[in-house]
Amino acid sequence: GMSYPELSKNIAEHAVLLFIQNQDERLYYHNLSRTASLVEAVKKINAYHQLDERDSFIVNTALWFHDTGILFNGLPSYQTKSAELAANFLKSIQVDDADIEAVKRCILATRAPFGAVSLAEKIVCDAQLFYLGDKTFKDDNRLIKKETEALTNAPVNSDEWRVQTIELLETYEYQTDYCQLILSKTKSENLAAIKFKQNAQTQKENLLAKEIAEDVLAGKPVGSDDLTGTYVSQLKKNKHHLQGVQTMFKNSSSNHQRLSLMADNKASIMITVNSIIISVAVGLYVGKFTQKTNMLWPTMLLLAISVVAIIYSVLATRPNIPAGTFTPEQVKKKTVNLLFFGSFYNMELKDFDHGIREMMNDSEFLYGSLIKDIYWQGKILGRKFRLLRISYDVFMYGIAVSVLAYVAAAFL
Repeated sequence: GMSYPELSKNIAEHAVLLFIQNQDERLYYHNLSRTASLVEAVKKINAYHQLDERDSFIVNTALWFHDTGILFNGLPSYQTKSAELAANFLKSIQVDDADIEAVKRCILATRAPFGAVSLAEKIVCDAQLFYLGDKTFKDDNRLIKKETEALTNAPVNSDEWRVQTIELLETYEYQTDYCQLILSKTKSENLAAIKFKQNAQTQKENLLAKEIAEDVLAGKPVGSDDLTGTYVSQLKKNKHHLQGVQTMFKNSSSNHQRLSLMADNKASIMITVNSIIISVAVGLYVGKFTQKTNMLWPTMLLLAISVVAIIYSVLATRPNIPAGTFTPEQVKKKTVNLLFFGSFYNMELKDFDHGIREMMNDSEFLYGSLIKDIYWQGKILGRKFRLLRISYDVFMYGIAVSVLAYVAAAFL
């Protein structure tokens, strides 16, 4: 049969193809780039443990195939599907049955409770859970959660996910000397960090429970809905809420900018077209055309229409510049929009700096400013589009009327 390096090449190509042909946007974590990086990372472990050619081949083959089952069956017990895919392909390229068995055992060893026996199986297990002891743990864990939500099509409760993650970090001990050596310290740091977060969350809930209980005991009228309502809203206003708010402000701001650009483009089209019409019409008027006096009126009409269309287009795009100053009173009362250059371009830096810092420290003021900013952008856009519409209407109907006027003049 073929040598191990030749087989490895076939296997790598086949696995890459599986990922490409069955590409799934929802695989935020278990995708081709992760598989490739694991195959790369395992070289060090194999070298450290001085694996022979056969064992290296088995480990690498198991890693190439390890996540392919997810492409077909999703996350639940995907290792079984991966092992089956591996076995079928390896048979087709005449790999020994003993090697195929070993590869399958490596893939299946990563199912909890982890049943690794041989060194190759232990290496595959450690490689799959390498992220637990890595600096990238936080990001990877977030991606796995996101992927789980996408594949199961259901939201995953953050607290439950945290409990599961803590359990995995606590129960999984690295099985190879190499990983124990380089990953154990970071793994325990990752565990400490996530436990700290869990405690903080519990404390937040305890504090809230205390407040609600005190309210009830003090005889404050708290409807049952109120109770759960305040509880949920205080916990909900966490980063997801903030992310949503940020996204909304970002989107509306960029939408307004796009619309503003569109308006300016539309206006410049009107100005260009009508300027050409004016120069042509004036040329005609000065030329031989007006020896026929009856052509004079349609030409005048055309000129008048173009001038009006231009005036409205220019009005729509003409910059409107405010005073550029604000008073300390306005900052105190939170009435100034510090996000718009028109409010501050004539101010001293220190006054502007003070105003911005006030705004950043006060979320009411900050969100108020963002809301005002959107509102005024909308107002300005409304004015622009209203004037543009007049300009386009004048142009559309005017051109039609003047063409009719020319036709009439020609035949009368």
